[in-house]
Amino acid sequence: MRKCCLLWILLFSLFTPSRSAQLLVPMDEAQTNHLKAYGVAYWVLQNGGQISWWLNYRGGSFLLPYSREIESECAVRDVRAEVLSDAKVNAIRLEIGETAANMDEVPLQKAPRIAVYSPKNKLPWDDAVTLVLTYAEIPYDVVYDQEVLSGVLPAYDWLHLHHEDFTGQFGKFWGAYGRQAWYREDERMQKAMAEKHGFSKVSQLKLAVAHKIRDFVMGGGFLFAMCSAPDSYDVALAAEGVDICDVPFDGDPMSADAQRRLDFSKTFAFRDFKIVTDPYLYEISDIDVTLSRPRTLNEKNDFFSLFDFSAKWDWIPTMLCQNHERVIHGFMGQTTAFRRDLLKPGVTILGQNESLGEARYIHGTYGKGTWTFLGGHDPEDYQHFVGDPHTDLNLYPHSPGYRLILNNILFPAAKKEKHKT
Repeated sequence: MRKCCLLWILLFSLFTPSRSAQLLVPMDEAQTNHLKAYGVAYWVLQNGGQISWWLNYRGGSFLLPYSREIESECAVRDVRAEVLSDAKVNAIRLEIGETAANMDEVPLQKAPRIAVYSPKNKLPWDDAVTLVLTYAEIPYDVVYDQEVLSGVLPAYDWLHLHHEDFTGQFGKFWGAYGRQAWYREDERMQKAMAEKHGFSKVSQLKLAVAHKIRDFVMGGGFLFAMCSAPDSYDVALAAEGVDICDVPFDGDPMSADAQRRLDFSKTFAFRDFKIVTDPYLYEISDIDVTLSRPRTLNEKNDFFSLFDFSAKWDWIPTMLCQNHERVIHGFMGQTTAFRRDLLKPGVTILGQNESLGEARYIHGTYGKGTWTFLGGHDPEDYQHFVGDPHTDLNLYPHSPGYRLILNNILFPAAKKEKHKT
């Protein structure tokens, strides 16, 4: 009887982790759902836990405190988690800490408060960020002009800009969709919002919003934007006090000397660009490369590469590039990618197609905060058209393109004292 009890005790000790054990969420090819893994990490932070992001270790893995509740949450979300003993964790930390190892450990301490700048009216396209936040089960608030102008942004850590046109030209959709009901309704609502806040033009309203966003970043906020938002935002800042909108957009001609009067000192990322003045042309400026790309480029041969930064010294860009793949399938948008020769000095290129001179993924600082811009509309829909159905992320749980978005979601949770100078 005693031998039987001892056997059961031995088996129990072998298959029951110790209280000091921890959970590793691997982010390499072993992971069963890369996108939902970010949601688990956020959930742990949201519930008061502190975790570590092991940069460049198995695709940028997360180390979570062990509890049966967290282990169960991983299982429910179909996220692979491996139980590690303290001895194993310490061994991996020694490996990460080796001088020759391009790896590092970054503590994540607090779940960032997330806002998405998005219109309240229904538009015939989706947004990759809100799709992946919903899929990963990461909570967010929707704000738009009313909320931004009322001063809510300081309540948040991270802001995403929906596929917005901050120049007041309604996305330059007038030529192709000006008679569509959704376009006319959007135009009506935008003009009503401008009038409500005392502006005679939508472009003036959007500039005021752009200034609030600028102040948010300057004060230490984290800004992320995709597709048409990055270049239209910088164009709007540069065009302060200049009418760049033609008759179909604001009822009067644009300034004849608009291009000459642009002030590039006010922008975040771009300089020396030229605005597109043709109201029929679905393009805001020559920052975007969509219309100048080779005709031979298509879904099968369009790729961009992520840079390999020094994890121990350039930990911020390293964090933003964590992935299980270094070469990413390209995807188009109203703004597909950014001309590399129009980037300001000091802008960090995170991902590019070097042969085409295209920067696809860029990052920089402004005041106490940071901004990150990603070209393209939807990482898993190469050429998303107006009216196309939403992407079902259940079909793409390992999407490396969507991982870039989620890297930015967790970025504000990093312990700032970790920063190297």
